[in-house]
This record gives sequence, structure tokens and C-alpha cells, in this order.
Amino acid sequence: MKVLVTGAAGFIGFHFCKFLIDQGHKVVGLDNINDYYDVNLKYARLQELGVSRSQAELPKKMNSSTLFPKSFSFIKADLEDAETLQHLFATEAFDQVCNLAAQAGVRYSIENPSVYVSSNVVGFLNILECCRHFKIKHLVYASSSSVYGENKKVPFSEKDSVDKPISLYAATKKSNELMAYTYSHLYNIPMTGLRFFTVYGPWGRPDMAIYLFAKAISEDRPIKIFNQGEMSRDFTYIDDIVNGIYLAHKNTPISTTGVVPWQLFNIGNGSPQSLMHFVEAIERHMGKTAQKEFLAMQPGDVPQTWADTRGLEAHGYKSSVDIDKGVGYFIEWFKDYHDLS
Repeated sequence: MKVLVTGAAGFIGFHFCKFLIDQGHKVVGLDNINDYYDVNLKYARLQELGVSRSQAELPKKMNSSTLFPKSFSFIKADLEDAETLQHLFATEAFDQVCNLAAQAGVRYSIENPSVYVSSNVVGFLNILECCRHFKIKHLVYASSSSVYGENKKVPFSEKDSVDKPISLYAATKKSNELMAYTYSHLYNIPMTGLRFFTVYGPWGRPDMAIYLFAKAISEDRPIKIFNQGEMSRDFTYIDDIVNGIYLAHKNTPISTTGVVPWQLFNIGNGSPQSLMHFVEAIERHMGKTAQKEFLAMQPGDVPQTWADTRGLEAHGYKSSVDIDKGVGYFIEWFKDYHDLS
């Protein structure tokens, strides 16, 4: 199977590329390597995939991996660049597409809304158009638990109403789900949307809570705890997320009479933890107690998330990494990456 993975230099995209390579698939990774966060981390991820920074910095040029020359190649490009995207699809003849590229971050979407519409809406439209014209067998794309907004019913089910997003980021992800359904209906393209729940693990983004907390603790700075700590999240380790994505890829929705080949799954741990319990695990593995600054809830944030994962469990999904073990894996990587003794 030949798969295009967009967002390949990103946190989840990088891990999914590695997984597909290990499974024996051919992978083309695409990323624009924007500066939303430290680009050095993005280039370091690509280096782990056998693509040097000097290679990855070249726009619109396909580069083969030195570590996996028959399995992985990378191209730096924007999803908004429809012409380059169409040329790529025409040249590479992909079987499936996994769209993990997006402008991430709930809070940043309030500060820079136009970036989110350009990347998450226009860019996704270009992906859909390419899937339509180049007969892609299955598109799997990233949505987010943020679409549930301030939903009070728990756990969050794919059948719940998600018509009231409270951040522009969530609104763009909901729009992706609607656009995907429309293209699946009109052109009979199998599509699967995945709502990710608070992903964490090695090589994670620096704007994620676990990274922010670990860095602040290591530098003896206070950590910011919002809503006075009265929050809980369905923290999900990256290996569980990757396994869920792969299961979704293998279970292509089938078009039958009157049924659109479109499906939607939550991917989470299914066992929410309090924010303070999460902080305690970080402190334990860092070997230091955090200085804590308790603050009010931030705009666009929600007090809790909790995934109902029964939909994907029917296809074999099972979350297997608990908080203490997952946090330990992250802190081990964090200390190594930042050369902390």
C-alpha cells in the first residue's frame, strides 16, 4: 500500500509514518514546516525518518530517506498549493491518504483566525479535490475532540450534537467532517474521520501541556494551571493513537445502496484523569515538585473531555498505555532531547 501522510513533520504524523514504514508500506510524507512552534523539533523528527534538514528545507522537491530509501520520501509543500498537490497525486499514484496536517492549537486560533481557515479549510478542500480526481481508495483525516465544545453529557459519543464549537479551531475541524461527508456522498469516496483526545508522548509539540509543564519544572519556573485545576482530560498516549489510525485505515467503509461510505471515530483512552493527577505524574517522573500558578479558565477551553471509544473498539481498538507509564516515556524522551541529566 502506498500512503500519503500530510503533516509528516508533526507530532502524530511523524509517529504514523514510522509505524507505516515498520509495517512494510510505502510512505510519502508532506509538510510545510511552518514556524507555529520550534522548527528544529520538526527537522529532528524528519532526521529520525532519514531525511536531513538540508533536504527537507528544499521546497517542492521529493527527497528519499537515507534510512528507509525504499519506504519513505518527503516533500516540503503547502496544502493550500493546489497545483503542487495535484502534481504530487498525479505522479505518485497513492492508494490511501492520511491527512494529519492542520494548524493546531485552540488558543492560537483566537489570535490568528485566518491561518486556521487557510490551512484547515482551504487546504483540506484541496485534499478532497485530489482524492476525487485521482481515485483515492480511502481518505483518513484528523478531526478533534474539541468539536464537542462544552458538551455536558459524558462520555462524548460520535452521535452527540457538535453544532456549538467554542473555538475557531473546533469550527474548522467540524467543517472538515461536513466537507468529507459531502465529498463521500457526491463522489462515493470512502472517508474516515478521527476525533483525537489529548494526545501526548515522545516528540510531542512544545505547546502541549505535558511539554510546557516539564520545561517549566526543569527551569524552576511556575506552571500555569487553568480553571483552578478543576479540569479533566482523556489523555491518550501516542502509540494508542497510531494504532487507532492504522485500524481506521484497514477498515475502509463500504458503499452500499443508500449508505454513504463515511465513518467517524473517537480515539481516546476512555478513562479521563484529573489535571492535577497528570501534574503529579509529571512531578514524580521529573523528580521535582512544580511551582503552581492557578488561573481562570481560558477562552475556548473546556473543563472536561471523555471519549466513548466503542465505535473503534468494534474494529479491535484498545487503549493500552496508562498515565503513569505514558508520562514516564515522555519524560525520558524530554530529558534526553534537552540533554538533562
